[in-house]
Amino acid sequence: MALNLREKQSDCITRMLNLNAGGTANEEVYKILIYDRFCQDILSPLIHVKDLRKHGVTLYFLIDKDRKPVHDVPALYFVQSTHLNLQRIIADASNSLYDSFHLNFSSSIPRPLLEDLASGTINSDSIERISKVHDQYLEFVTLEDNLFSLAYKNCYLQLNDPSAGDKEIEEIIEKIVSGLFCVLATLAVVPIIRCPRGGPAEMVASLLDQRLRDHLLAKNNLFSEGGNFTSSFQRPILCLFDRNFELSVALQHDFRYRPLVHDVLGLRLNRLSVQGEKGGMKSFELDRSDPFWMANWSLEFPEVAVEIEAQLNKYKKDVEEVNKRTGGNSGAEFDGTDLVGNTKHLMNAVNSLPELTERKQVIDKHTNIATALLGEIKERSLDSYAKKENDMMVRGVMDRNELIGALKGKGTKVDKLRFAIMYLISTESLPQSEVEMIETALRDSEVDTTAFQYVKKIKSLNVSLASANSASRSNIVDWAEKLYGQSISAVTAGVKNLLSSDHQLALSRTVEALMEGKPNPEIDSYIIFDPRAPKSSSGMSSSHLKGPFKEAIVFMIGGGNYVEYGSLQELANRQQPVKHVIYGTTEILTGGEFIEQLALLGQKMGLGTSVTPPAH
Repeated sequence: MALNLREKQSDCITRMLNLNAGGTANEEVYKILIYDRFCQDILSPLIHVKDLRKHGVTLYFLIDKDRKPVHDVPALYFVQSTHLNLQRIIADASNSLYDSFHLNFSSSIPRPLLEDLASGTINSDSIERISKVHDQYLEFVTLEDNLFSLAYKNCYLQLNDPSAGDKEIEEIIEKIVSGLFCVLATLAVVPIIRCPRGGPAEMVASLLDQRLRDHLLAKNNLFSEGGNFTSSFQRPILCLFDRNFELSVALQHDFRYRPLVHDVLGLRLNRLSVQGEKGGMKSFELDRSDPFWMANWSLEFPEVAVEIEAQLNKYKKDVEEVNKRTGGNSGAEFDGTDLVGNTKHLMNAVNSLPELTERKQVIDKHTNIATALLGEIKERSLDSYAKKENDMMVRGVMDRNELIGALKGKGTKVDKLRFAIMYLISTESLPQSEVEMIETALRDSEVDTTAFQYVKKIKSLNVSLASANSASRSNIVDWAEKLYGQSISAVTAGVKNLLSSDHQLALSRTVEALMEGKPNPEIDSYIIFDPRAPKSSSGMSSSHLKGPFKEAIVFMIGGGNYVEYGSLQELANRQQPVKHVIYGTTEILTGGEFIEQLALLGQKMGLGTSVTPPAH
């Protein structure tokens, strides 16, 4: 059975809502749910308000809001294990807000905080109110069956910050490992881990391997249910990458429906708001309950518009059919047989009304979204950007006049900046005069070039890294890592990471090779960790560690997006037999959000135009 992260996390949440008693929903036990903002984001894509009612949750509050006492009802807390949350829980218990407290921590509560909880409730004489304390290992946000995010903001910025010391980097890596451990615990699998050498990917892989090893030593560990099947149950492969492995994907404009909706309209937690016809904002949900979204998210935007039109015509035809059947035979003599026939048609019509109404709502929703997108596409020439960037990535070159024309044409400042950086990344060697010409064109459009300067600096550093002989290279690496953070290894796409002839992303190509497990020069240097193997043999090339694998979990450190997710799902469905790939990232970013992080890094390095940074 394929791994389904959404289903597994939903099951864990259902169990938690039933006070961790398991079994089916129990409406008889009324309860209050209290969560923090992070856990609200975990719940939001998985469970609706009406579903909470099914589990007996009658009231729900944010933990930092003032609440009145409610007696004779258990309170269910679902929060992160932070000092602030713990102080609030102790205060709630000592003020006797609720009769019993069922505490559920999104990850696991560290020992010192558990001791603080014990001493705080003992001192206020309220410890008997604490019924249970659970570590849920659910500290990640599942957006689809095969898509998750750790909701860890600005991770790329923090990892590449030139001023970050070893301690800060270790804390970031620890946070990522903790989130990944939660994902693996929820799936109850111990994967084979593969990653490129050097940089954050190796640091995460190494620490995660150690964390899993330590945990597997415990008798009742979270993976014991998968442990008995090591011979028959094939383990998945966990492929770890750093955003710098393929920087271009974080910036490119894409013309497919889902990446476009995310990048342009700001899809967040499967929800978005667009301008309604009468001026107000309309809010929509886009998830598995929407059949049109599930069927068409991978289509290019013009194909989606055609599909909306087709669905609308089909709907009109079906309504006409119902009207025709229930309208009676005009002018014909009315007799008993007609009455029976008409009654049957009326019953059928009544039964088909809910389905027709639902279809109309879905069509109206996507008409609204498509209209909003079309407005942005026309105003910003997004179709032109997407096409030019795609051609640029495939060919690796672009006509200079076309480039300058695009930078002086339509589009927001961020669109132009993304386009210029894409050109910088995809062209292997640029003469200085051309770089200056691009910078001038950007300045003429009043674009802050700090992000462009940052990528240019990193790219030039990489070139010197590649051309340096082995003796001096180590010095450059030492100097570079001190100056620019941890991820110098493969910043620009260069030639290696350009799109292949079938337009496949470098990430998908590499994952495909790792899943196949055949000798391949691109991945032969990748490190292997097997947390179930004795420590001495980890990293050895045992045959079972090489694959082939039916299932993979691909994790991008430093931010991912729907372009990569879509590419990996296409890869999985293209295989014979069909394989299964889960994609996760530290946070899901639009191109504009990633540009902000690049610009801040440029500022920290003293680069860019002399624009005063915004006051925080």
